[in-house]
Amino acid sequence: MTYFILDSCIGCGLCKTICPSQAITGKKKELYKIKADICIECGSCGRVCPLSAVEDNFGLIAQRVEKKAWVKPFFNLDTCMSCGICLDTCPAGALDSNTQKIGSRHVFPYLPDEFVCMGCQFCASDCPVDAIIMVPRIADQSPTTLKQES
Repeated sequence: MTYFILDSCIGCGLCKTICPSQAITGKKKELYKIKADICIECGSCGRVCPLSAVEDNFGLIAQRVEKKAWVKPFFNLDTCMSCGICLDTCPAGALDSNTQKIGSRHVFPYLPDEFVCMGCQFCASDCPVDAIIMVPRIADQSPTTLKQES
């Protein structure tokens, strides 16, 4: 299943710009299209569309969400087993790894720049130990990783 761009598209190109898989084609001021065989269903195209001209794979119209209101990953380093699956699954390449836990030789994931994250939630859904939860960016005072004092 994939996302679809509706006829109400004005050809602004925001969806094409944000698509991590380059599944969106089109020209300015014309109807854009999503290549179903390339779409990874991250939903970022729908979150940036100013006219809500994107339909998800369930036939629901995706609603525009200001980027500052997108979710971002929060890593529980007590649960994380440093497998790196989240790093591999992130289509935007937004995650990196860094030694975060004092006294451990393991390298743990973190989010260096929250605005590179598309909020697709792939990292959280693929985490085998549920060490990642998605939290809002707005008024979030917590760090993007839980640092341990040992």
